[in-house]
Amino acid sequence: METPTPCLDEETDPELDLTGELQALRPFDTYNRLLQQNTHPLQWENPRPTGRYNLVVIGGGTAGLVTAAGAAGLGAKVALVESRLMGGDCLNVGCVPSKALIRCARAAADVRAASRFGVRIDGGVTVDFPGVMRRMRRLRAKISHHDSAARFRELGVDVFIGKARFVSRDAVEVRGARLEFARACIATGGRPAAPPVPGLEESGYLTNETVFSLVELPPRLAVLGAGPVGCEMAQAFARLGSKVTLIESEKQILSKENPDAADIVRRALSRDDVRIICGGKAAQVSHGNGTKIIALQCDGEHQQIEVDEILVAAGRTPNVEELDLGRAGVAHDRHGVTVNDYLRTSNPQIYAAGDVCFKYKFTHTADALARIVIQNALFFGRAKASALTVPWCTYTDPEIAHVGLTEHEARQRGIDVRTFAKPLSEVDRPMLDGEEEGLLKVHVRNGGDTILGATLVARHAGEMISEITLAMVAGAGLKTLGRTIHPYPTQAEVFRKVADDYQRTRLRPWMKRLFTRFLSWRRR
Repeated sequence: METPTPCLDEETDPELDLTGELQALRPFDTYNRLLQQNTHPLQWENPRPTGRYNLVVIGGGTAGLVTAAGAAGLGAKVALVESRLMGGDCLNVGCVPSKALIRCARAAADVRAASRFGVRIDGGVTVDFPGVMRRMRRLRAKISHHDSAARFRELGVDVFIGKARFVSRDAVEVRGARLEFARACIATGGRPAAPPVPGLEESGYLTNETVFSLVELPPRLAVLGAGPVGCEMAQAFARLGSKVTLIESEKQILSKENPDAADIVRRALSRDDVRIICGGKAAQVSHGNGTKIIALQCDGEHQQIEVDEILVAAGRTPNVEELDLGRAGVAHDRHGVTVNDYLRTSNPQIYAAGDVCFKYKFTHTADALARIVIQNALFFGRAKASALTVPWCTYTDPEIAHVGLTEHEARQRGIDVRTFAKPLSEVDRPMLDGEEEGLLKVHVRNGGDTILGATLVARHAGEMISEITLAMVAGAGLKTLGRTIHPYPTQAEVFRKVADDYQRTRLRPWMKRLFTRFLSWRRR
């Protein structure tokens, strides 16, 4: 029988904070033990600082890891400091576990819908929720090697496990060790913020930092916030068997998305038996007898919802409190560290990247910002964050992917915009796949084919949106998409069809009359 590893507690490691992200280590089974060994090894010995670093990176999430690895790979002397789990939100409590959960939920939904394709499933569908979560923990632990302390040490990075705080404008302290730097990068990310609802704290709630530690499926789940995380988790848990109520204070779910696109997702969630309450505000939460009661105000009316768990998916708070930024002369506010377009803070020796400073809080954006920091901090670069073309995706089923400007944003900037839309029901492959409920909207500058932005709703929208993103980055317009041959039948044909619609608008009546006369002459 395997000897159990000592339980993680503050006596084992004074720097180990069992709140927040480190809840990912529960239950402390074989897979989470491997995750901990990779991302927060308890027996880790911090190196002895020797001289000044080219770059000290604070935070071992995506932005910090990419910055540290890239700088070290280019020959810089680099220190990386992390007090919690390396890999940050993405690996431990964000992208990786959520997509593993979503995949299992989609499998359950596909089995239930098999009869639409002439496939009979007798006996119903049973979801092994503990098995679903074990699969997630196994895959997360396997992936964690890429973000491990040992791997980054092999890359030539001095990895320090512990809390960093600035002690001057050019130095930080970690467990009594002073790390002096020529440049530093703050990449400490953020954490979920709970709304100030009376009784919520006392009743207890889940966030993305704790929901993936569940080992039993909540029979009844309320999700506060219908943004990307709220919608993804509401649908996933409903498909896995929870009775889910999704509560949103705005009048629309996914309020930052195109209303037509958001409405497609709303209908999909409803089909998965998610109860959606828009315009609803939690006024109070109480608890007793193992249940939680949410008192709601909705359009002037009051109602109560009784649930077993509450998942809060509304808002983020930057992780800046323990850095002692004032001693470094780094300005910050409630949104995070203040940076200019070059990602430089008010201290010219210090930069920032990722969720702690940028409005687009995505893993791929953190990666892109890290590359800007490397250029600008180490090589006198002038790369600008505002020059990035940022796509994003909400991983509901169907997915919503977006890049660039919306129609509203373009008009706010005084840009005359024209929109070309195509429902997936007019494309053969989505019809054959039974996935025709979706659409593509592409916004171009009126009078030309310059792509300003696009929104796509499709089962694999996140995979497909890169074609539009590449076109925008390369300066290729809709005409180029129209000249691009797409394999038939594929869902990506929707891009060519939209381009064909644009091309037809270029054929003026007088041009058609001229062509008609010319072709009539050619028949002689």
